Amino acid sequence: MTYSINTNIINLCVCRKKKYGDFLEHYFTNNQNLKSELRTIIFKHQDESLVFYSDNGVFSKDKLDFGSSLLLDTYFKNNKSKNLKLLDVGCGYGFLGISIAKFLNYKVTLCDINKRALHLTSKNLTENKVEAEVIESNVYENIKDKYDVIITNPPIRAGKEIVYQILDEARFHLNDDGELWFVIRKDQGAKSTIKHLAEYYNCEILEKSKGFYIIRAKNRWQKTLNHLQL
Repeated sequence: MTYSINTNIINLCVCRKKKYGDFLEHYFTNNQNLKSELRTIIFKHQDESLVFYSDNGVFSKDKLDFGSSLLLDTYFKNNKSKNLKLLDVGCGYGFLGISIAKFLNYKVTLCDINKRALHLTSKNLTENKVEAEVIESNVYENIKDKYDVIITNPPIRAGKEIVYQILDEARFHLNDDGELWFVIRKDQGAKSTIKHLAEYYNCEILEKSKGFYIIRAKNRWQKTLNHLQL
């Protein structure tokens, strides 16, 4: 089993101050001193189980979060094609990208800024006998290729600017007819985000459940650019 890791050194420290002056480290930060408490999470699909190792310092460390699970389930229901090229942005411990690679046989790249998340992703690739590329990257900073699909559960706590950067700049890394898939809560600005993205994408809400919206945004930026250049 093989996988590759891009070890560019990137360091981001984003903290939220809590009551009494202490700080809460978020899953989009790097804290080398954070205590490790490894645990396992089981995902079952098509009578097969995948094992994911998780730890402190990564998103949804104790269980599969509902938004990511709904995103993956909706993707599986709406995509039967195999052998596509997919990028999982802000991959965490690799749940979305690894599951898609395993069951749809995609060529998958997973990226995150969190070094612990990338270590777990690599461990989970080996555990589940999946091959994929793992890249340390601040959003798309170290992403050089283009993809048929980009999928993400964007880090809302990182702020609107980062979330919009992930969604807006996906178009530069999608093929002409590529698709951006993401999950966002209604109360976190789902409708305003769709309106914002309309300049670059054809957006469609494919699923709504418990306040979560699953959105497919089809890339039309390159076609628009080509039209303007005629």
